[in-house]
Amino acid sequence: MKLKHIMTGLALGAAVAMVAMPASAAKDKNVIRWASQGDALTSDPHAANESPTHSASRKVYDTLTYNDKDMKLTPWLATSWKLVDPTTWQFNLRKGVKFHDGTDFTATDVKFSFERAKSKTSDLKGDISSVKEVKIIDPYTVHIITNGPDPILPNLLTNIYIMSKAWSEKNNVTAPQDRAAKEETYAVRNAMGTGPFKMKLREPDVRTILVKNENWWGLKDYPHEVDEIIYTPIANQATRVAALLSGELDFILDPPLQDLNRIKNTPGLHLAQTAQVRTIFLGMNQGVKELRSSNIKGKNPLADRRVRQAFYQAIDIEAIKKKVMRGYSVPAGLITPPAVHGYTDELNKRRPYDPAAAKKLLAEAGYADGFSLQLDCPNNRYINDEGICQAVVGMLGKIGVKVNLSAIPKTIHFPKIKNRETDFYMLGWGVSTLDSHYVFNYLTKCADKGWNGTGYCDAETDKIIDDMEKEVDFGKRDAMIAEVWKRMRENVNYLPLHHQVIVWAMSDRVDIPIVADDGVRFIYTKFKK
Repeated sequence: MKLKHIMTGLALGAAVAMVAMPASAAKDKNVIRWASQGDALTSDPHAANESPTHSASRKVYDTLTYNDKDMKLTPWLATSWKLVDPTTWQFNLRKGVKFHDGTDFTATDVKFSFERAKSKTSDLKGDISSVKEVKIIDPYTVHIITNGPDPILPNLLTNIYIMSKAWSEKNNVTAPQDRAAKEETYAVRNAMGTGPFKMKLREPDVRTILVKNENWWGLKDYPHEVDEIIYTPIANQATRVAALLSGELDFILDPPLQDLNRIKNTPGLHLAQTAQVRTIFLGMNQGVKELRSSNIKGKNPLADRRVRQAFYQAIDIEAIKKKVMRGYSVPAGLITPPAVHGYTDELNKRRPYDPAAAKKLLAEAGYADGFSLQLDCPNNRYINDEGICQAVVGMLGKIGVKVNLSAIPKTIHFPKIKNRETDFYMLGWGVSTLDSHYVFNYLTKCADKGWNGTGYCDAETDKIIDDMEKEVDFGKRDAMIAEVWKRMRENVNYLPLHHQVIVWAMSDRVDIPIVADDGVRFIYTKFKK
């Protein structure tokens, strides 16, 4: 198929042209030209708890602790840490580290960054909800004081990016961007950290160019070969593949599943595959008196557990795996994947697919004739996200529930969840800490404008989650985790769909190790001569 036949408009053609570079420039330096379907939501490292945004921030900013390419917790800006007493962690900071503007990294920047990440407009405050205070002991030592014992605090810090206090004050960005209010700040389009790459150009949803930080502290241990990174978000699947096949791209993060064999069989290209630490599921707003989008007035059908279970049992997840995901998924009964502490095969067992039982449950709940509502779905975030939602629409239709699908870009979709403007929605959740508490903290606890858009709010469950954060007896802690998962399963808070399997496509000229969180770590990249 010729490229001109798969282009759909001048904008798409421009997107592909934009990633092309003169041959001489490509020879002079090691350039990675890559794409995926959507862009980072912001360059403010504390404003959006979203994996592609974290992946973008990780290239420019550093953290105290780091998940390496094998998802192993690794010392980063902190060289070591220890418990001083049950509620005090001491972190020893790396000396000689410079920000991109040449200024020194010190404990002052750590204290500032933690306070910023805990502030009202931060989307990462749930990561460090246990943190009470950061005390500066000396320029390269901090004590992080927690509200109670927090045995896994170092694991929670891999997404708490360290910013320059001086730079933030100079540019009036001492607080994170308020994305819910659609705020624009200097940090939305600019970034300045201590990380392996410097931001050269940021044009949201168009192009981002990063260049090698020749003074990065990590070059001795991670001597990567990347001089420049050019990222271009390309929503159209055919256009992304065409750009890879033509050599205009070196790497695609999310190749369309239907094109994998074609890519694999193309000389000069190869695939990498792994199970992702992410589960895809549907949320149902059970917490409002009346749904926004339903024909049922005066009450909320989703507030009835039988209705939620009917939805669950109407979904043929094996059909979705075979027809929509082409085998690249693992059916889920739990909204967290196997790599996460607290996952068990027993909990992950799905309720049986049974449309007859689903219809019976609807009738028992008083909806024998069904009802209507809207399903909100991103169309540029997860693998075949819109296709999955289309399949669910058809399956629910078979039990008499008329679902109107609204498939929209993630920049519009995610605020609808956080602002409680959706009745029924798709979400995917990755777990950077590899611990169930991270899931509960964001998706189970009562939250105002947080990620728990289900309206589920139970004080007793919240107490278990809070106590879990402080529990140092791991046997007791595991029992707490199991109890919360049991409550979520019995209440049918969410409709688990599948654990994602990710596939990356790239040119043979580069070796980019695939990482289970789908975050590209270019510090491990090698170029093949």
